[in-house]
Amino acid sequence: MTTTEITEAGLAAVIEGNDIVFLDFWAAWCGPCRAFAPVFEHASHVHPDIVFGKVDTESEQSLAAAFQIRSIPTLMIFREGILVFSQAGALAASQLDQLIDAVRTLDMDAVRAEVDRIDQEAEVAR
Repeated sequence: MTTTEITEAGLAAVIEGNDIVFLDFWAAWCGPCRAFAPVFEHASHVHPDIVFGKVDTESEQSLAAAFQIRSIPTLMIFREGILVFSQAGALAASQLDQLIDAVRTLDMDAVRAEVDRIDQEAEVAR
C-alpha cells in the first residue's frame, strides 16, 4: 500500500475505519519533511495492513491547527481510534520500524483503561 493523502473531510473515516493509522503532517517547503518522506513511503509498502496518511499542512491548515501542529514533520499514530503517539521531527527507518512494532504490541485494554481513568479524573475536576 502507498501513502494516502488525508484531508479534513476524510480524516474521521480513516481513523475510525482502520486499526492502525500513521499520520505524517508535512509541507513541501520543509527539508526534514522531504527527508522523512521516502522512509514513510517505504514503510507503507512493507506494512500494507497499516494506513500511512500524509497531511499537507499548507492545504489542510485547519486540520493542522486542530491537532496543534507547531513543528513539522509531526508523526501521529492512532490505534483503534485512540491517539497513542505524537512527536515532531523526522525519524530514521529503524526508529519508525521500532514504533510500528511497539504500536502493534500495545495492550489496548490497558490503553482504554488509562483513557477512561483520565476522563474520569477530568470529570471530577470539573
